[in-house]
Amino acid sequence: ELQQKVEETEMLKMELQMVETERVRLSLVEEKLMDVLQLLQKLRDLNISKRALGKILLSTLESCHDPQPGQAQLSEVLDTLQQELTACELLHKQPMEQAQSPQSLSNPLVISC
Repeated sequence: ELQQKVEETEMLKMELQMVETERVRLSLVEEKLMDVLQLLQKLRDLNISKRALGKILLSTLESCHDPQPGQAQLSEVLDTLQQELTACELLHKQPMEQAQSPQSLSNPLVISC
């Protein structure tokens, strides 16, 4: 009976470890998904066209084609999509334009009406 309790305890420890591992994995996926959604929101705020967004998505899916779908492929697609969105030129142009606007207003040669 004692041996059975020890075995049950070991099984429960293993299950707990598996659940914790899965929780960590899901937490990482959630963080990555939130990053992707924030990038998509920024692009939407910049009025990116649906066509351009579609091209980014198709490019991501084409670069991640794997005949064996699974958790690893889903993670790869999410990572690649984040990289594609981060590399989007519109996201890099916007901060530069915002940075230039205050400079142009503080230029002493600018006449404001």
